[in-house]
Amino acid sequence: MLTGASSGVGLVTARKAAQQGARLVLVARSEGSLHQLAEELREQGTEVITVVADVGRHDEVGKVAHAAIERFGGFDTWINNAGVTIFGRHCDVPLEDQRRLFDTNYWGTVHGSLAAAAHLRERGGAIINMGSEAADGPMPLQSAYAASQHAIKGFTDSLRLELEQEQAPVSVTLIKPAGLETPLAMHAKNFLDVEPRLPPPLYDPAMAADAILFAAENPRRELFVGAAAKAFSAAAYHAPHTFDRFMRRFMGRAQQTRHPAGPLEDNALYGSGSGLQERTGAHTALHMCPYTTTARYPMLTTALVVGASAAVAAMVQLRRR
Repeated sequence: MLTGASSGVGLVTARKAAQQGARLVLVARSEGSLHQLAEELREQGTEVITVVADVGRHDEVGKVAHAAIERFGGFDTWINNAGVTIFGRHCDVPLEDQRRLFDTNYWGTVHGSLAAAAHLRERGGAIINMGSEAADGPMPLQSAYAASQHAIKGFTDSLRLELEQEQAPVSVTLIKPAGLETPLAMHAKNFLDVEPRLPPPLYDPAMAADAILFAAENPRRELFVGAAAKAFSAAAYHAPHTFDRFMRRFMGRAQQTRHPAGPLEDNALYGSGSGLQERTGAHTALHMCPYTTTARYPMLTTALVVGASAAVAAMVQLRRR
């Protein structure tokens, strides 16, 4: 089960999952894009169905779960990936638009998680929620987005604890990427005077897709994608005042280009964006990150840290001699 399947991380994940032999239920608002993607994957031998749905509507998410059960007899992994953002100062973004963002980002995650938990509670499986580094700190000019990510984190962590208390065989993972080279900013509703962009460094969406597919088979509480995401979280927690000064000084400019803003109505907040686009191609993206790889294996990470510490200690002792 994969929401937001027609672009960005969702599209990359769908294609990678198909390559690994998964049977797929793909969900998005764009019927045309879903149909095109399904035909592409079926030609490769993938079993796939599509469901056109707005994840912000509880009844439509219920329809998704029903379709999966009817076609495949159930599902073992539910990935809540659909998401949107808005650029603008807090006082410039209408409340109606902020509520719409929450409908997709937060309520879409809640609706999907509840449907998944109801099915997986007895069957077993994984719930994977796409979050962001913005779940751990502020994001000026994207205040509604940051708020939705904080809400997603709070809900996901609470859901995990409740399922653990029930001893339900369900893993709940929160994926927290740094900025990704996807069409997210291109699809955003923009109240700035210039075209927006995500602040660097940007990572390739395939790294997030790999983290999602890893979590589907390897229970993890959370997974950061990109060392920048971990650094963002650590700085916001351990040095909040210094972090705030940095964000205040640099983050506003880092999210603005020099190009005049396009039409306000050119966005995917209420409708679907241009489909089947994994990346924009407009920005340089990092395709690998040693931290992201090692962080999937906590014992390996600990061993590397201990080994590095021992090596440093040995070098210090040798120099003293």
